[in-house]
Amino acid sequence: MNALVALCHFCELHGPRTLFCTEALHPPAPPGPSGPPEGPLAPRELEREREREEGLNMKANNSAPQRSDMCEGCRSLPPGHPGFLSVDSETSIRFVSHQQPRRPQLFSIVRQACVRSLSCEVCPGREGPIFFGDDQQGFVFSHTFFIKDRLARGFQRWYSVVMVTMDRIYLINSWPFLLTHLRQTIGSLQSTALKVFDSEQGVSGQRSVRLDSVFSPAVFPPQRSGNAARSLPSLTQHPSLWESLHCSFTWLLKASGSRLTEKLLEGAPTEDTLVLIERQSEQEEEMTGWEGAEGGVSSAQQNQSECDEGRDFLGDRSQGEEPAGPRFRSLRHLRQVLGASEFRQLTWHVLMGNQVIWRGADPQLIQSAFTVLKALLPRGCCRCVLYSECYEEAYRCNFLGLRPDVPVPPHVLASEFSVLVDVVSDDRSSLYSAASSDDDILSLYQCRLTSASTQPTDRGPTLLNKLELALTNENLSVDVVSHCLLCLKEEWMNKVKVLFKFSKVDGRGREETQKLLGVLGASDDDNVRLLKFWLTGLSKTYKSHLISSLRHAH
Repeated sequence: MNALVALCHFCELHGPRTLFCTEALHPPAPPGPSGPPEGPLAPRELEREREREEGLNMKANNSAPQRSDMCEGCRSLPPGHPGFLSVDSETSIRFVSHQQPRRPQLFSIVRQACVRSLSCEVCPGREGPIFFGDDQQGFVFSHTFFIKDRLARGFQRWYSVVMVTMDRIYLINSWPFLLTHLRQTIGSLQSTALKVFDSEQGVSGQRSVRLDSVFSPAVFPPQRSGNAARSLPSLTQHPSLWESLHCSFTWLLKASGSRLTEKLLEGAPTEDTLVLIERQSEQEEEMTGWEGAEGGVSSAQQNQSECDEGRDFLGDRSQGEEPAGPRFRSLRHLRQVLGASEFRQLTWHVLMGNQVIWRGADPQLIQSAFTVLKALLPRGCCRCVLYSECYEEAYRCNFLGLRPDVPVPPHVLASEFSVLVDVVSDDRSSLYSAASSDDDILSLYQCRLTSASTQPTDRGPTLLNKLELALTNENLSVDVVSHCLLCLKEEWMNKVKVLFKFSKVDGRGREETQKLLGVLGASDDDNVRLLKFWLTGLSKTYKSHLISSLRHAH
């Protein structure tokens, strides 16, 4: 991350000062195809580069405060100290810590951030985080705090930790992460200084001495000068404080740079991408709330959050280690195991939004089935509980995995809006287990499908008919079928968007909506049910955009 972290202090004699800063120095770009210069010019170029660096260092030294203008409270490292250096072995980025930035072009930026963080840019109460900055001087995340000191005015000194970067969006998106980890560092400093403060007060209290003293213009300045020269290591009694701060700031810069990555999107983001972003932000807010709330989190909530990740954990493993044991690899594989008739019935229930329940003793197999079946739906329509010890209602999840001993309520079994798949061990599995492979599900299990629905599934919806044509075509590979499914989903999601705009936003009547469904080629009952179910999967971003555009138009 192209950022800098600094610890700042408000000195009673010299005002705001930068105590300690850590910056990331990226390795130089590799030489071009022509390679490095050769011959007699190479030493000359190196000499020019050395002279340029020496000139920049002299400029930085002239810009920095003179030693005579610094007291012990303004100084972190002693004169001649080389600073601290850490090198990331993966990226070759060097993290350098010193009292002032090593690059002179950053000195004025950090100086201005220090002054503003300890003067005008302060949150209510003078302790806490705040954001400020501009495109010229950079953007700053600042967290001000107090450190206890028995010799200071008010028995406390004022500090701030600032992170400076030119990327405003990145800094705002990193606000929860930075706030959490900076509060840990600040809390450690405050707790250590409070112990030192209490021990010093127990030896010789200052409050009664100050009340009994007679302040006059002759004695006040010397007392103030003597009280100002206390460094942060003396306030915390931490001999390796600066080394610890270097490690903390280095980790913060490295973690901030690796937690968010940029991706090049070709065209507008899809609905699945928008829903994924919304769910990730909701999960961060929920995790923040759970950390502050009393009690634990239910297993259903944990399963829901695990299944609603950006990519399913089975999908993540597809690029790395494959899970052991039998599992469904694709929709075509699932169709081969279940049979054509039961596969069509199962996928019909999935597309209509009915609850799909898988019950068995192999959670890996059930989770792989959910991974395959969820590819049929938009991400916003998938609510999944992977493997539960009790039945969960349909409003909580439309994909539910159960242990083999968990009973399903009778009203659910009698409902036409649910389907149950029991995965039971085949009696012949003991005979063929030695000769069968891990992926040979038919030799190990039997999948029994049960549903009270009496509606015919052989007529529609249109998406399912086209999908079966692709699955039965042996000339199409699994990857080609997955791309066909993706195109079909995008086609029907566009129809869903048109229906939402026409009926919900514009408020058209029932007759006009029926005419629109005929134009879209979705007037059949199964297609209408599919569109109504997929309406629930539209992202909040898209809905709010349409509603706000309608308000602006009026």
